[in-house]
Amino acid sequence: MNGITGGKNSMDRIDYIGKSCIQHGKDNNRIYLLKYREEDGNGLLPRLDEMACENGYGKIIAKVPASAQPLFLQNGYQPEAYIPGFFDGVEGMFFMAKYMDTARMTIPTEALSVLAGLLSWPNGNGVSKANKLSTGIMNPEQTGEMAALYRQVFKTYPFPITDAAYLKQTMDEGTVIYYGVWDGERLIGLSSAELDRDAGNAEMTDFAVLPEYRGQNLAGLLLETMEEDMAKLSFKTLYTIARLNNPGMNKTFIKQGYHYSGLLKNNTNISGQIESMTVFYKNLML
Repeated sequence: MNGITGGKNSMDRIDYIGKSCIQHGKDNNRIYLLKYREEDGNGLLPRLDEMACENGYGKIIAKVPASAQPLFLQNGYQPEAYIPGFFDGVEGMFFMAKYMDTARMTIPTEALSVLAGLLSWPNGNGVSKANKLSTGIMNPEQTGEMAALYRQVFKTYPFPITDAAYLKQTMDEGTVIYYGVWDGERLIGLSSAELDRDAGNAEMTDFAVLPEYRGQNLAGLLLETMEEDMAKLSFKTLYTIARLNNPGMNKTFIKQGYHYSGLLKNNTNISGQIESMTVFYKNLML
C-alpha cells in the first residue's frame, strides 16, 4: 500500500519509515503507526514527532507489541487499548497514543455516558440472523458496486474504500477479504476482514449497510460469516475498531462475545467528523 492516497474522500496516505508502516494526513489529523518494526526502534519515534510537528497533526496513534510498550511510555505515549494474544496468539498489542494537541484528549460527558451504557450490555448472546438474505465473499468484478455502496453510507472514511481501484488492489494483494450480503440480486451490505497472516490476527471492519435495511442484524450476519471463515483459516485473534457514536455496531460485537479493550480518543475521521473509537477483541484459540 506504499504511497496510496485516500482518493476523493481521504487525503491521508500510506508511507514507510524504515520498515515501519504509517498512515498520515490532514483528513484524520494524525499519524497512525500501522506496523512497528523493532529494528527501527529509537530512530522511529523522533521521526514521528518531527513529522507530527511539521504537519500540525494533533495525535499519533501506534499499534505496538507489548514488549515495545516501555519505549513508547518513555517517549510520552499513553496506552488507550490492549489486545491480548494479538501476535500469533502469544504476545499482546497496545494502542499507544501521543497527543500533540492536548485538547484532542477531551471526551464529552455524553460520549462517556454512551460508553458506560454499552459496557452494561450482556456479553455473548449472539445475534438473530435475518431471513431470505445471502452472504458471500466479494470478487474483483464487483468492486464498482462495492465502492458505490460505500459512497452511499460514508461521507468520509479513513481508508479509500469508496475507490474501486483500491478495493481491487487489496483483493489482489490478499490483504483483505470483503464480504457482502444480498437481498435477491441487490447488494445491501458489506464488511471486510483485514488480514495479518504473519501475526495470525484479523480486523473485522468496513461494515456498511444501506439505510433502508438497517435494524435487521445484517452486521451480525456478516460478522458470523466472517468469523467462521477466519476460524477455518486458523486466525487466532479477531478485533475491531468501532465508532463510539454508533451503539448498534458496538452491541453487535458485544453480543457476539467480543471483549471491550479500550477507547481511542478523538481518533478517526469518519462520516465527516473526528470520532472516538472503541476497541473490541475475541481470541478464537483460547
